[in-house]
Amino acid sequence: MNAYTDHAHSCDTDAMNALLRGEMVAVETYTRALGYFDDAFVIADLQKIRDEHSKAVRELRDHVIQFGGQPSEKGGEWGAATSAAMAAKAVGPAAVLASLRHGEEDSASEYAAALENDDIAPECHRTISVDLLPACRRHVEELDRLLGGMDH
Repeated sequence: MNAYTDHAHSCDTDAMNALLRGEMVAVETYTRALGYFDDAFVIADLQKIRDEHSKAVRELRDHVIQFGGQPSEKGGEWGAATSAAMAAKAVGPAAVLASLRHGEEDSASEYAAALENDDIAPECHRTISVDLLPACRRHVEELDRLLGGMDH
């Protein structure tokens, strides 16, 4: 029997799975984005961000399992604008970075909304407030820095 089945330790695993799906798509999106760049430093920065999203996938999956849920296997949508921009063949590097930034802002909003959800367990709130939301905010800053170095 799962130790977290009583009401005091329940968690909205649907909400956590929604966040998980977003992180899974972020990993896929960053992986695709890497093909738009030749600069080794930009590629390294984007790989670092992608690796942080991979870590978030693991953390969210662990929380869903911890609270008796079935973790999502497929990603969801990571911002319609991001998906559309990444699908376009003629997109330049600055547009890709701007799209990634938009996706990070969407994720930060989703995490902020999750912190308002009283049905998400305190352990999950901690992970979101201490790790995941600050990471999204750092990613926005990093993408801003990279965009500042691009010829628009």
